[in-house]
Amino acid sequence: MRQTSETDNQGNQESKTLSPFAFLAALIFFMPEEKTVRLHPLFNFFIQFFIVAVIFFGIGFVVGQKKIEITKKGFVPRITVTNQLPPQNQNLDFSLFWKVFEILPQKYIDKTAVDGQKLLYGAISGMVRSLGDPYTAFLDPKQNEAIADELAGSYEGVGIQIGFNEEKKLVVIAPLKGTPAESAGIQAKDLILKINDKDTFDLTLPEAVELIRGQAGTKVKLVLRREKDDETLNLEVERAKINVKSVEVEYRLVENGEIAIIKVSRFGDKTDSEWDRAVSEVIGRGATGVVVDMRNNPGGLLTSSVHLASEFTKGVIVKQQFSDGSVSSLSSDHEAKMAKMPLVVLVNGGSASASEIFAGAIQDNKRAKIVGERTFGKGSVQEPVELPGGSGLHITIAKWLTPKGNSIHGEGITPNETIELTTDDRKNNRDPQLDRAIELL
Repeated sequence: MRQTSETDNQGNQESKTLSPFAFLAALIFFMPEEKTVRLHPLFNFFIQFFIVAVIFFGIGFVVGQKKIEITKKGFVPRITVTNQLPPQNQNLDFSLFWKVFEILPQKYIDKTAVDGQKLLYGAISGMVRSLGDPYTAFLDPKQNEAIADELAGSYEGVGIQIGFNEEKKLVVIAPLKGTPAESAGIQAKDLILKINDKDTFDLTLPEAVELIRGQAGTKVKLVLRREKDDETLNLEVERAKINVKSVEVEYRLVENGEIAIIKVSRFGDKTDSEWDRAVSEVIGRGATGVVVDMRNNPGGLLTSSVHLASEFTKGVIVKQQFSDGSVSSLSSDHEAKMAKMPLVVLVNGGSASASEIFAGAIQDNKRAKIVGERTFGKGSVQEPVELPGGSGLHITIAKWLTPKGNSIHGEGITPNETIELTTDDRKNNRDPQLDRAIELL
């Protein structure tokens, strides 16, 4: 095409482009008339056909250009949906869902914020949240990966395990030993009111975890309220690389020999192997007794709690009660190497989930005394389901019961001897709970 330019009254130049219509008109208008050259009729037909084809192509091109221009001016993200049918045997009317899914991209002011994948994840998360169970949750790929990293014992954050209390408020289950959370003075059962100025009243567990986690060296703001205290705590905690060794052993000399203190901080992917090495070491040193310290252990893998409890007792370790009322039992998974070893178990309000299973099995089988404070009371069973694309679903399928059938959820484990660890004890590095355990041994 040919470009021409003309100057307006003020001397400004603008460029003009000859339109396809004008070009085609010129092509037809300036075609030579048939005077001296006579063409074959078939050849004439092809010439006319070619001209008509060019005309329609030009019309289509111009209309197409106009459509693209309109589309850009009134940009509306288009979301393509696959697998639109609900599962079989479900009488569901999805017309409202699809209507909202259609309207949002059209009406919402910030078109760049409309992401079909995020809308889908949000819809699934809301569906799961409607059950009212804070421990049944949908995890997007990033959140699912964070949970996996935590179980593996290595992640970046402040080092706290969080959950929900009986009022479904977000709380600290336990700070992990040697982490920024412990150094900042965060305690078990502290209510978490805000994370980085964001209220927590409507957050899911994965959402809260995602807000607290972050790159080592960065900081997170937490507004906490201590249990039985109206005063709020405003903390700014620097995140760090958290490498959690789940099993640690130390020894104390007493009158009749050496006592092993086995501290179990969580039940993760490496806990079983770390535990087995610790047991071999304790037996090899000829320890005369064992204190298993489950204080501030937020739990983790059910299979790992069964493995550890199997070291001291035989038979049923825990029972699971399902929605239909049926109950199944999980028994010890190997021969107890410390079946006759004198034992005391320490627990507190930060002992939850798998650590409560361990303590309940020891207590109900009358294997040893439990010393400390009543445990957290997190006794529901979550089954992790891996979903396509890296997302996941943690769904509550049952409740945990002790071997005698006592419910853990909301009740916790009441120690045989209740001994509180006071603020003064912490300030003065006193540990009357451990002192009593050693005394009993």
